[in-house]
Amino acid sequence: MARCPAHVALCSLALLLLLPAARSATFMMTNNCGYTVWPGLLSGAGTAPLSTTGFALAHGASATVDAPASWSGRMWARTLCATDAATGKFTCATGDCGSGSVQCNGAGAAPPATLAEFTLDGSGGLDFFDVSLVDGYNIPMLIVPQGAGGSGGNGSADSGKCMATGCLVDLNGACPADLRVMATSTSGAGGAVACRSACEAFGTPQYCCSGAYGNPNTCRPSTYSQFFKNACPRAYSYAYDDSTSTFTCATGISYAITFCPSTTSGKYSGENPQAAGVQPTNGSMAYLGGEQLATGAASVKAARASQLLLAALAAVALL
Repeated sequence: MARCPAHVALCSLALLLLLPAARSATFMMTNNCGYTVWPGLLSGAGTAPLSTTGFALAHGASATVDAPASWSGRMWARTLCATDAATGKFTCATGDCGSGSVQCNGAGAAPPATLAEFTLDGSGGLDFFDVSLVDGYNIPMLIVPQGAGGSGGNGSADSGKCMATGCLVDLNGACPADLRVMATSTSGAGGAVACRSACEAFGTPQYCCSGAYGNPNTCRPSTYSQFFKNACPRAYSYAYDDSTSTFTCATGISYAITFCPSTTSGKYSGENPQAAGVQPTNGSMAYLGGEQLATGAASVKAARASQLLLAALAAVALL
């Protein structure tokens, strides 16, 4: 007997209701820096685009972006941005995506930039996320999972790796001289606004984990990557830093991303933003295997930064 179209439609609707819903995530971005930042967002290859690829986020402001199920991509903060009055071109001193507009339109961040990286609903039904300094650093960043399991793990489903991660301290002032990115203001004064990776600075296979160094057995941490790791122990410091830097949560939760999460990070403003934490070094340097690194006060403050990070993340886990 022939079935009427209405009956078929009702059956189809019932089947859809019985199917498990595709879970999405919400990213809430908050700017705790003492200046405006311009978040950039890039979807991975083969991943549905987000509703925005870039926007302005004033000091103290928050914004939410919804991501579809199985989304992957990265987010970062652009700083020292302006629109040229003559050409109308929008550019940023750090994290610029080269699109010429506030929207990045499918372009990624020019290094150095602190990156938040996500793969939602990945292997084993888990979200994978990290904060990466592999492409260098421009401002502090913190990711905190929200919802089930988001404050310290959800048991065996993620092996206790559902927890906050990030880099809470300023590394620009303490950055080794040959990695430091300086910006000059209209008055002629300037300061450090970003810290390059050794790969970006020197381009050698040893630092870029390429060629003969393209595997975890031959590409090892350098004293440069250790500078980042000592200050930010949960962040990626080089390409094969997976074991201590990749975190997982059960799919279906949301994530809070805070730029300049330190309680004192908002004290800097103006043309040369620097988040608080590690202050400029006293100029004492050492050479280890041809690599110039800050020592003395800088090393002490990097260790202090590591302690502050761990204490802050522990406090977040108790909320």
